[in-house]
Amino acid sequence: DTLADRGALAFGSLVISLPGFLVGLLLLFVFAFNLRWLPSSGAGSWRHLLLPTLAGALPTAVVYAFLLRTNLLTMFDQDYARTAKAKGLPRWRVITKHVLPNAILPVVTLASIDFATLLTGVVLIEKVFSWPGLGVLTLQAVTATDIPVVMGSVLFAGALIGVGNLVADVVAARLDPRLRLDS
Repeated sequence: DTLADRGALAFGSLVISLPGFLVGLLLLFVFAFNLRWLPSSGAGSWRHLLLPTLAGALPTAVVYAFLLRTNLLTMFDQDYARTAKAKGLPRWRVITKHVLPNAILPVVTLASIDFATLLTGVVLIEKVFSWPGLGVLTLQAVTATDIPVVMGSVLFAGALIGVGNLVADVVAARLDPRLRLDS
């Protein structure tokens, strides 16, 4: 509850409330037009990927940060964390070994759900940055009633969701031994 914490919460709330394409336009205005550090559109090098990736991932990352912050504060008051503190363990060790593995589980689950959305549901961001991505391809296929491409896009998105859930289950089992299956 420090000034920095409240400032970060206020800034994060602002970022979450903005749609991805507006974040993209703001990033374009600052980094492509004013500072001229990055290209404004197209594809080719890794520099072309930075602004679209930030525009799509920044609001989602803030949601994850808020969720992790809330979970950390909740878990830090649990009995096992208080016991570890009472044993004299340093604060960073209590957080990294006891609190963080439990607090990060919901974030991992949420990330697995958002995985396919981040890769396939960014049509407006692709339009803003003139990026030839899967979202624009799917939108063009829908408007042209190109059924095989639409089916392929939906199948690909479904496969991404399945892979994301599998990765989330493996990571969750690695973080929390209680979730592991005994052979």
